[in-house]
Amino acid sequence: MNTPRTTPGASAATPASPVSPASAATPASPAPAVMPASPMTTASPATAPVPATTSAPATRSPDALVASDLDRTLIYSSAALALTAPDAEAPRLLCVEIYQGKPLSYVTEAAAGLLGELARTAAFMPVTTRTREQYRRIRLPCPPPRYAICANGGHLLVDGESDPDWRAAVAARLADECASLDEVRAHLLAAADPAWLLKERVAEDLFAYLVVERALLPDGWLEELAAWAGTRGWTVSLQGRKVYAVPKPLTKSAAVREVARRTGARTVLAAGDSLLDADLLLAADRAWRPAHGELADADWRAGNVEVLPDRGVEAGEEILRRFLAAARGPGVVG
Repeated sequence: MNTPRTTPGASAATPASPVSPASAATPASPAPAVMPASPMTTASPATAPVPATTSAPATRSPDALVASDLDRTLIYSSAALALTAPDAEAPRLLCVEIYQGKPLSYVTEAAAGLLGELARTAAFMPVTTRTREQYRRIRLPCPPPRYAICANGGHLLVDGESDPDWRAAVAARLADECASLDEVRAHLLAAADPAWLLKERVAEDLFAYLVVERALLPDGWLEELAAWAGTRGWTVSLQGRKVYAVPKPLTKSAAVREVARRTGARTVLAAGDSLLDADLLLAADRAWRPAHGELADADWRAGNVEVLPDRGVEAGEEILRRFLAAARGPGVVG
């Protein structure tokens, strides 16, 4: 796996590059035995049957690790679908997440088939800022991934359970290098105006975020908040209607490096769309980002990152095609 590269083209609103903790900071622990894969239930708004992609994976190459963001990278809410074709020509959709009894997130039917094939070809690992509870609502049309990363790297799931050694190492580093969550959360609330603040949340006792009316944010407010947080070991980013405050050492790339170490992966492939995905993309050998999202808005680029022309749910489908082609490339036995 390559070392991080520089990131030309970040806008002034983009927070300082995340700091990725070295994998040596994590106590080495043997990977547990693989549990038998079982099909995951999916609900679909379409009448067509779910593609037959949920059988147990064939023997996979240990060389390739596919680490992908989920929301607005592989899965999409109704508001993020960005379908432009006439309704009669729109792709059929498969629902992969239910929230409060209603469908929430989707992939195209073609993407479902590609994901199943990818899971049989390489080690597929979801990497998300979602909490564990939010992640567990998702039912991807493939066998349950052995590894998953939640809370922006704060939790490393192994066969669905948080690895205690990883969690302890993360907690120790945050305590040593960053201001406390309580201090940052108090400042966030004090700096927010009730006129545009909708909600305030803490995720997994690791980081905080505000849900805001984005159009009402005062000019310069985000930059001022980022400067304050930066001196205390935290980063700030605006993603959609959410203002995230995240400790600098809490990164997706650090957890991906740990999984690559455990699995012996020699190639890491990655995809993401947000500022919190930047360190993940930089740490990969090859990476892709769609033409939408916070990275696209900032025109963020790097030498190992390919910018796709696709937007919305069809970008998710194209990302899976790129993953599958790369995983089947030289040095990877399908």
